[in-house]
Amino acid sequence: MAVRHLVSLDDLTDDDLRGIVARGAELSSGRAAPGGSLDGTVAGIYFRRTSTRTRTAFSAGALRLGARLVTFSGSDLQTNTGETSEDTGRVFSRMLDVLVARTADDPAELRAWAGQSRMSVVNAMTADEHPTQGLTDLTTLLRHFGRIEGLRVLYLGEGNNTAAALALGLSRFAGTELELRTPEGYGLRGDVAVRAAASAAAHGSAVVERHDTDDLPQDVDVVYTTRWQTTGTSKPDPDWRARFEPFRVTRALWRRSPKAVFLHDLPAHRGEEVTAEVLDGDRSIAFDQAENKMHSAMAVLEWCRGGVRP
Repeated sequence: MAVRHLVSLDDLTDDDLRGIVARGAELSSGRAAPGGSLDGTVAGIYFRRTSTRTRTAFSAGALRLGARLVTFSGSDLQTNTGETSEDTGRVFSRMLDVLVARTADDPAELRAWAGQSRMSVVNAMTADEHPTQGLTDLTTLLRHFGRIEGLRVLYLGEGNNTAAALALGLSRFAGTELELRTPEGYGLRGDVAVRAAASAAAHGSAVVERHDTDDLPQDVDVVYTTRWQTTGTSKPDPDWRARFEPFRVTRALWRRSPKAVFLHDLPAHRGEEVTAEVLDGDRSIAFDQAENKMHSAMAVLEWCRGGVRP
């Protein structure tokens, strides 16, 4: 069986991405039981940064698929005493079948772990991209709307690793429109913007970024934000909050898009990036989105192990 890695959404073909999203939506709907597709396998769960949803999603998902777990914290590995990432990956691959890792650092470390042919490596968040969050978001859209093609999404806030995954994933679906409104100096990384634009051009979609909140688009299907202080990052500007204030998601936005639903990758800070009435309101599907992390995680794990697609 060929070993499959997911370090970036760009590692997935269009068919792979659509298959994972469709499988996640199928599991979320309850139309299919997860089964024991990971029976006899051992999954390593390594989180160097804090996590509630992603760590629980992959742990619970692996267990539901029949895997056994070995968990590691940030202080457990000999990389802390100078062992190379390549050597760590080679050793892991002799004992584990899949490694799910959150570092919030350079993805090169995960690429080094993936430089072997025995063990799958899954990126549970690096500094540049949060691919499994992107797959969760697409799964949530498919579950709620029954389609992804043609959806219009407005994203407000920092162009962080969640925004990067959203841009790289949503742009794969024809007719989608993603408008990112990010504070000046806190937009998408240049390489991500280039990759998302190329993907949009190839798939007949649109990704646009602006650094103001003037003339926000009307009649979007989705309004999305993330917390302003992303895990594992810091902002050099001591007055950064003043730049972010205009990008807060409030109920007033719904006058322009009354049918829009609200997404948030959580955790949320009510009163900062979003008001409580939005997050806890009847248009919010953020907690369905959180649950879908587990269903999407199971679909990723099945894909890594060559499992069936819907």
